[in-house]
Amino acid sequence: MNNGAGEEGRSCPLHYRYRPESLLDRLEHWPEDVIYVVGGLYGNPFALGEVEAMAAQERAAGLRVRLLFNGDFNWFNADGDLFESINHRVLRHDAMLGNVEYELANPAPGAGCGCAYPDFVDDQVVARSNRIMMRLQEVAQTRSGVRASLSGLARWRSMIFGGLKVLVLHGDPESLAGWGLSRDTLSGSGSDRLTDWFRRTDADLILCSHTCQPLLWTGEVGGRPRCVLNNGSAGMANLKADTRGLIIRMSVHASPLGSVATTSVSGLELSLEAVAYDHEAWVALFDELWPGGSDASVSYRQRITEGGTLAPSQIYLSQ
Repeated sequence: MNNGAGEEGRSCPLHYRYRPESLLDRLEHWPEDVIYVVGGLYGNPFALGEVEAMAAQERAAGLRVRLLFNGDFNWFNADGDLFESINHRVLRHDAMLGNVEYELANPAPGAGCGCAYPDFVDDQVVARSNRIMMRLQEVAQTRSGVRASLSGLARWRSMIFGGLKVLVLHGDPESLAGWGLSRDTLSGSGSDRLTDWFRRTDADLILCSHTCQPLLWTGEVGGRPRCVLNNGSAGMANLKADTRGLIIRMSVHASPLGSVATTSVSGLELSLEAVAYDHEAWVALFDELWPGGSDASVSYRQRITEGGTLAPSQIYLSQ
């Protein structure tokens, strides 16, 4: 609930915004066999190691695998050495901006955490996120090389993969931190807006993150099947009584990993894959960085240790 707090953390900076019609102007052709889209790593080095191990498993089977980190790979890594390590490891792969990276590379007055939280998010959650960002910005100030690398990242990527037009975002088709592809929006009154976005972008698939809850939406627009996947978080729990992260996998080859949710669009297999990182090690590191009573501990520790709120069946949404 918004109880009248300031706009920091809720407002959407003008430079976060873009036009849906322009998002597929420069389509790349990706020739790999498998694409992982990794959103919301949140500075978890053990989740990063597990994602890289998953890719290595598929490469050992003869498949070409490419990783794309679609933002917010920083958040809990509020230590100089860990901050630098996470970013150097991620930037060996393809990466793009989330609001966290944008506010680390180019802090905007009044943006706070840059999350553009909607009104249903409590003011105290917003205030804690703003303070987490301030602490992380202090760390980033000591690592100018990383900040320079982050500042050069794109806000979205678009590609032809498996014969389909794929749009990869952090937020939604109008803003880097938009909530238009959140579970709350798409299970409510947001379906007409989504149909409009598919028409305006001409994308077959839209892959995103940012809102911290996973979903797999399927429907038909203009006589073509369309799909939205939001992985929730790669570095933090997503599902009830399940502490694993989730990533998006795209391939014409079926997953060998044991998918949590899956669908097929025009022969392309799309799935949410579990990231079974070393949970005990991550909790120990998290508690060292963010002890009890700290902002991140209050906001996130219960989810990290006990899991999210959704059952796997609740991932699926349809037109």
